[in-house]
Amino acid sequence: MAQTVIAPNAAAEADVPRGDFSGFRRYLAKDLLSGFLVFLIALPLCLGISLASGFPAIAGVFTAIVGAVVTSLISNSELTIKGPAAGLIVIVLGAVTDFKAIVGDAPDAATRAYQMTLAVGLVAGVIQIAFGAFRLGFLGEFFPSSTVHGMLAAIGVIIISKQIHVALGVMGVTGDPLPLLAKVPHSIVNMNPEIALIGGLSLLILFGWPYIKNKSIRRIPPQLVVVLTAIPLGQYFQLSEEHTYTLAGHNFKIGEQFLVKVPANLLAAITHPDFTALRYVAAWKWIALFALIGSLESLLSAKAIDLLDPWKRKTNFNRDVLAVGVANSLAALIGGLPMISEIVRSKANIDNGARTRFADMWHGVFLLAFVALVPGLIHQIPLAALAAMLVYTGFRLAHPREFLHVYHIGREQLLIFVCTLVGVLATDLLIGIVIGVAVKFTVHLVNGVPVRSLFKPYLSIEPLGENEYVVRASGSAVFSNWIPFKRQIEDIGLIQRNNLVIDLSDTKLVDSSVMEKLHELQREFEQEGLSLQIVGLDMHRQASEHEFAARKRSLKSLRRLTVVADDSLQDRLVGEFVKLGASGYTLSPCVGAGRRRIASGESPNRELVRIEVVAPGPVAESLLDFLRRDIMAEHAVTACLETVDVINPDQF
Repeated sequence: MAQTVIAPNAAAEADVPRGDFSGFRRYLAKDLLSGFLVFLIALPLCLGISLASGFPAIAGVFTAIVGAVVTSLISNSELTIKGPAAGLIVIVLGAVTDFKAIVGDAPDAATRAYQMTLAVGLVAGVIQIAFGAFRLGFLGEFFPSSTVHGMLAAIGVIIISKQIHVALGVMGVTGDPLPLLAKVPHSIVNMNPEIALIGGLSLLILFGWPYIKNKSIRRIPPQLVVVLTAIPLGQYFQLSEEHTYTLAGHNFKIGEQFLVKVPANLLAAITHPDFTALRYVAAWKWIALFALIGSLESLLSAKAIDLLDPWKRKTNFNRDVLAVGVANSLAALIGGLPMISEIVRSKANIDNGARTRFADMWHGVFLLAFVALVPGLIHQIPLAALAAMLVYTGFRLAHPREFLHVYHIGREQLLIFVCTLVGVLATDLLIGIVIGVAVKFTVHLVNGVPVRSLFKPYLSIEPLGENEYVVRASGSAVFSNWIPFKRQIEDIGLIQRNNLVIDLSDTKLVDSSVMEKLHELQREFEQEGLSLQIVGLDMHRQASEHEFAARKRSLKSLRRLTVVADDSLQDRLVGEFVKLGASGYTLSPCVGAGRRRIASGESPNRELVRIEVVAPGPVAESLLDFLRRDIMAEHAVTACLETVDVINPDQF
């Protein structure tokens, strides 16, 4: 992995790489190298995503070229790579499928559905331009994190359900996601062995690459290794020639249908939108999904890359959405897919040592040169290899770690995540997202969030000192009222240059989306040399130990350890309890007797001491372990551990 060395004063403007003319010249070598390495990853992914979306393979390359050149000139997002992404496959394929049904059995149905989908993409791009021009990039803040992750996981499952059959060499398997998954055993039984070997070996490379120890080898993009392995295998199996072969008594057909199809002439592949699509209601549904989901995914990716940027440069999200909208409109005019800021290629761009957004431009230039000069080489790539890459991408979107991550934030987040995922799989993308948001609202109402504060934050602002204010929130702080909440914080803090204290003590609930976004804002304040403190959560119970867990105002649960022992042990017990983490204790002299003393007939009363400690669970358990290990073996001691709810947990 390329290491970036930053000077001690890297925050100074002169030392921060910028995508201007001087930056183009100064960082040409580094950006050119990174652009070339990203091109090697992007080429097979662009082809595979395009085919999986129901578009011609070359359409994905058109998108990457236009996105790379146009957005690098308009956006200020220095390290993001723009291009087709797996997260949009479901939307594009859904639009193509709907238009095929509208067109019917016409001989050119597939071509017309493609052209009608281009019209949808162009109009959606214009809407994205409006989002940016009217500074509506903040709309991406509305959707709760668990719903977004559930949607992406569902997209991953859908991609796997469709592409696993192609990787096995079983073509023409269609249907909804769940029935497609049910057909996987049938495809395994009826797989084409030579094609399945290419697909299986490709999957083995992709899944096994992260386990390679050698850092130099791991720097090689696994997608490139897949292509360099699959092409010779395809030639060995003579995929470009129509023939049959026999294995275990079964005959299997082989031919060019298992290879990527690309036109010999790049200009001949240019296709224009069919605007008759806009007559149909279905078109406007897909336009809304293209514009909203595309913008949301692009914003999320740009935010994630900003956090990874070694120079902590900040993307102007309105400008970035505008740039993506312009590029989407132009790409649709020539037959390209919709695009977003793509996080996997952007991360590779950082790892390869890119400095400015011209690395994105160079990756597009290399793509253009490749498809213009050697289109025949693209035709040698087996479809099974591209399908394997998409299966791997889908698995990463729906990885079991995603379920565990959401569960660790809180069980209610897992409920929302799963409901969104199942909703998308059982219905479609739009309805699934609505289901996820509706479940989120229901959870909030069950937790006692006042209806009046679901969409409106109740804030009061008071000065604390010079350039310092406290923002007190009441009612609730949840995803649906976060946008106006954030505006207030940014206006008083980042724009007016003040340090802020966010007091949440009067809120009924602070949900996980707001907790996550408050932490993001803290990092933004730090980058600007300001401070943002979050206080007032002592009386709120966390849904889990995770820092982004939702907080609900209630009594705090702690553990109370009560110990009764001979008064001669008082000093020893108190001393050890304090060493083990007890922040306080209560002593009460008392008299009494245990079961053995009463049974022995001795004097029933003796001098005892009663010690009470209220502490967090781990501290209470360590005190109890000490008693069992060092005290109870030699002394008669009574100990009781119970859970108690306290008003001021910070006192313990």
